[in-house]
Amino acid sequence: MDPSNNLYFIITKKPEIPLHIKLGSICYIPKYKYTHEVSMLSRSTKLSVSFIDSQTSLPYDIDRNCMESLTIEEADLLLASESEAGRLKNWIRDKDALQRALGLTVGTDVMVEEDGEKLRGIICYIGPMVDPNFWRPITGRYFGIELQGADKGKGKTSGSFGNRTFFSCEKNCGVFAPFSRVSPVVPTTVSPSMPKLHTQHQTQDIFPGDNVIFFIDEKYRCGIVVDIHEEGGQPIVRISTDKDENGKRGGEVKLPLHMVTKGEIPSGSESMDIDTPPVEAHTDLSMSLNSVVEVTLGKGNSFGIIRWIGRLPDREDLMVGLELEEDLGVSDGTIKGKRYFSCLPRRALFVKLKSCRPDSRFQNISAQNKMMLELGKNEEDADHSTGKLETVPPISTEQVNQLLIGRMKGIQGHCNSCYMDAALFGLFSCSSVLDSMLFKATTPQDAPIQRILLHNIVNPLRSKGFVQGRHIMKFREQLQNHGYSHSFTTDEKDPEEFLIIVMHHILALEPLLKLSAAGKVQESYCYQIFLDQNHSLVLPTVQQLLEHSFHSAGLKLAEVPSCLILQMPRFGKKFKMFDKIIPSLELDITDLLSEGPQQCIICGHLAVKECVDCFKEPVFSQTGFKVFCKTCSTQVHSHPQRLSHQPAALEIPKGYLGRSIPHSLTRDRLELFAVLCIETSHYVSFVKYGPNTQDWIFFDSMADREGERDGFNIPEVQACPEVGMYLEMSPAELANQVPRDMKGVAKRLFCDAYMYLYQSTSMCLYR
Repeated sequence: MDPSNNLYFIITKKPEIPLHIKLGSICYIPKYKYTHEVSMLSRSTKLSVSFIDSQTSLPYDIDRNCMESLTIEEADLLLASESEAGRLKNWIRDKDALQRALGLTVGTDVMVEEDGEKLRGIICYIGPMVDPNFWRPITGRYFGIELQGADKGKGKTSGSFGNRTFFSCEKNCGVFAPFSRVSPVVPTTVSPSMPKLHTQHQTQDIFPGDNVIFFIDEKYRCGIVVDIHEEGGQPIVRISTDKDENGKRGGEVKLPLHMVTKGEIPSGSESMDIDTPPVEAHTDLSMSLNSVVEVTLGKGNSFGIIRWIGRLPDREDLMVGLELEEDLGVSDGTIKGKRYFSCLPRRALFVKLKSCRPDSRFQNISAQNKMMLELGKNEEDADHSTGKLETVPPISTEQVNQLLIGRMKGIQGHCNSCYMDAALFGLFSCSSVLDSMLFKATTPQDAPIQRILLHNIVNPLRSKGFVQGRHIMKFREQLQNHGYSHSFTTDEKDPEEFLIIVMHHILALEPLLKLSAAGKVQESYCYQIFLDQNHSLVLPTVQQLLEHSFHSAGLKLAEVPSCLILQMPRFGKKFKMFDKIIPSLELDITDLLSEGPQQCIICGHLAVKECVDCFKEPVFSQTGFKVFCKTCSTQVHSHPQRLSHQPAALEIPKGYLGRSIPHSLTRDRLELFAVLCIETSHYVSFVKYGPNTQDWIFFDSMADREGERDGFNIPEVQACPEVGMYLEMSPAELANQVPRDMKGVAKRLFCDAYMYLYQSTSMCLYR
């Protein structure tokens, strides 16, 4: 998730509820969510914010009077402070230092405070020391400083932290410090200046998006300003026009600013770069706000979404503002200095409504797919006419080959939808663990979203094995129309962001995960695995990763989750912490529960002690928390190497006190049903659909494509029994496997895992 898509705040007044929130804590709220909540402030003065220091993703409703706004840069700098109290002090008493820190750059001579002493150095690095993730969009901006002169050797690093090198210097000549301990040797000020060229443009009164006229080949021509830049010291205007300088239809021309005049040709020639084909004008009444449309520009067909409909000054035609898929527009949603909508630069284009037509990419399909589309439409109409919502069970092991395997199977991808396609396919194709979200009572505002999810996506996927891309786009449009994000129909997102919006903000599901920490219960929908810096894992299983993460964070499960969504440890999307991760087909969570009887790992009797110091002892099993009965604990900790260990008493259920425990104690286990993987920002999914080790399928919503810009994506589901072969290998054999030589798509599962989905079999509705 892009951290700039959030708004940040610092707590300056103690909230009444919850009591554990500290002064100086930094929190954030997504911009789309802020816009939605501000519109509701007549009923509430609170904002639902998430805290960066929290171990859970669950937001809290905090009174606006208890916090002050921060820029992302200010929040990043303050987050590096050692404590919440330090942040608050820096924010209230030393805002000048905060502003000075924003002006510091690499190469600046500074003084840094280290162990009470002022040391001289040069800034060699500015940035985070830990990579951000979905729950911690920012992790603090630190200054890496190489000490100079007589202060060399007084540092604590050579430019490295953990296993990463941020800059290089001699041993003990480097320091990492927050802004509060850094000050420039020569005082600096930050005073942004207006670029000279921009000032010139203003004097000419011509801006990108303006209609202009110019003279070429003894004829007046017209166009729209795309860009103004400088070449050879002279301002040059780039103009999109109906004909280029050679008379060829469609193109751009570049002219000196003094040869261009603001205005339009009165004859009514098309002033925008629209090539209107010789066909009847389009009057499709289905085109409205957020419709996906197609328009023919001078360079060919372009596709976009209608973001604004209305009339522009001095134009009689009904106009639309399009947000294009590519940088072929003229502005960011402004025209002649007035904003009509917001989008990325060069993505906005204003055209006549009659120049638009519905996106042909979902209509330009083969006869077989047309028949499938028509069949689906007839079924939808029949279902709507009865007013019933048919329930379709997940695809069974026996049905997979018939319903799912092949091309044009699964969910059809379109325009950065792979994160959603992979998540929905993994969750609903062969599992019912989250089917409750399809039928849960919801608000009238969000009911259409739930209906599309059930009626247009899950049911067709399970009954026909195929979901057309237009249904996913319709689902994304609904999410966007309801204010959950202004970019759901265009931008790439993370699966966890999408799932939390649907489960928490729309359907208000109870959190899937309840964690116990220091006697308090925290709630969440997903769990991000974090590892301490001293872990010794090389080729870990998911079981080991979860246990090490819980061990380092001091967490337990307050109850058995029906669905456990685990995010694998990564340094951002692009950098993996492990070359391979071994899937655990089952997760044994018995020892991770905060309540319930546990067995001694040595003799199998009732365990009464747990030793966190023994967790990484190589003499014990590589998995499982280390719990002992009283006798075994005494024997284990009589060893000279373990005399310093401090085993803690376990909470024993009353019914088990004074009793032994049967050796066949039922273990609490979760089974793996899907894995989401990512490679070069493209998400795919694996589904474990049957009991055998070879019962795996692989899904890619954009496996192939038919046509170019006006074509469409071809989704594909393929069987991948080769996964079972690698799962049966020993860790040593698996470690020796070269990823590029692994058979089929197995490499994607073992090397690119992003999210593991586990379920409690007792919670599945149809099993």
